[in-house]
Amino acid sequence: MQKELEKIENEAVEAIEAANSKETLDSLRAKYLGRKSVFNSFFSRFADLPPAQRAEYGRRLNSLKAKITALIAQKEQTFASAVQKTLDLTLPGEKINTGSIHPISLMSQKICSIFEKVGFEIVEGKEIEDEWTNFQALNIPLNHPSRDAFDTFYLELANDKKYRYLLRSHTSPSQIHTLLKLRPPLAVISPGRVYRPDATDASHSFMFHQIEGLAVGKDINFGHLKQVLLLFARGIFGEDVRLRFRPHFFPFTEPSAEVDLQCLICKGKGCSVCSQSGWLEILGCGMVHPQVLRNCHINPRKYRGFAFGMGVERIAMLQYKINDIRLFFENDIRFLEQFYEI
Repeated sequence: MQKELEKIENEAVEAIEAANSKETLDSLRAKYLGRKSVFNSFFSRFADLPPAQRAEYGRRLNSLKAKITALIAQKEQTFASAVQKTLDLTLPGEKINTGSIHPISLMSQKICSIFEKVGFEIVEGKEIEDEWTNFQALNIPLNHPSRDAFDTFYLELANDKKYRYLLRSHTSPSQIHTLLKLRPPLAVISPGRVYRPDATDASHSFMFHQIEGLAVGKDINFGHLKQVLLLFARGIFGEDVRLRFRPHFFPFTEPSAEVDLQCLICKGKGCSVCSQSGWLEILGCGMVHPQVLRNCHINPRKYRGFAFGMGVERIAMLQYKINDIRLFFENDIRFLEQFYEI
C-alpha cells in the first residue's frame, strides 16, 4: 500500500506541475481531492488494516492530501499572476448597454401623471372585449356605418355563444366597465393597446396605443372638458400652446369635437408638417351621449359627463418630432437609445 501511495504522489506532482490551464487544474482537483477521488478510495480501506497500522496510514494519507492541496493552490496563484500581468488597468472600460423605458411607455406615463394631478384615477381595461361593450353599449349598433373603421380581429370562444369577441378597437369600452362598476361622481383615465384594420404606413398601424378619459358628475359641462384638455396640452407641449375645437361626430358623445393643436413648427403660419393649415389634430372628445349613460343604468337627466381619447403615438410623434410611427415598433436600437436620458 505504501508503494501505491508513492506512485499516486509522483503522478499527482508531475500532473500538477505540467498543468497549463485552469480547466486542467480543476480536473486534477476532482481526480485527487473530489468526492470520488483516489484518496477517498484509500480511506475506505482502513477497515482492512491491522489496528496497529491504521494511525500511521492515516497520517500518511492526510499528509499527502495536504501536499497535493497546497500544490494545486500554488498553481492557481501562478495562473492568477499571469492574468494580472496581461491586464492593463489604465485602459478605458467597455461600455455596458443598459435598457430603458420605451418612448411610448414614457409618453403614456407622462400623460397619465398630468391627469392624475387634476383628480383622475387610472383604470385598466381589457384588450379582448365582447361586441356589446365594444360597440352597442357605446351607441354603435350593428348596422352603423362607423363600425367599418372599427371592426377588427374577431375571436371564437367555444364556451360562450351569446357574444362575439374581438380585440378592442378603442379604449372607449373602459367607459362602460367603469360606469357599470362605479357610481358618479367619477373621473378616470385608461391607457392601453388597441387594434384597427389599418394598412401600415408612416402614420398608421394595425396596433397602437390610446388613452381614454371619462368624467361624470351632476354639474359637468363642455367648459370643464376644454379646461382639462388645455391643462393636458400645456403639460405636454408648453404654456404657450393653443388649441382649436372643431365640431365632429362620434356615436358615443354629443356634442363632439376634434381638437387641433397649433403647429409647433410654424406657430400657425402654415408649413409642410401641418399641410399649410397651421394646425395638427391630436384627439377627439365630447359630452357623453345620454344613451351611453342609460346603457350603464345612469340617469342622464341627473348626471352628465365628458370623454376624450387620444393616440399615444400621435402625441409622442409631435413631442419628439418623429415622422414615422413604424419607428416605435421596429426595435432599432439606434432609434430607441435616443430616449435613454429622457
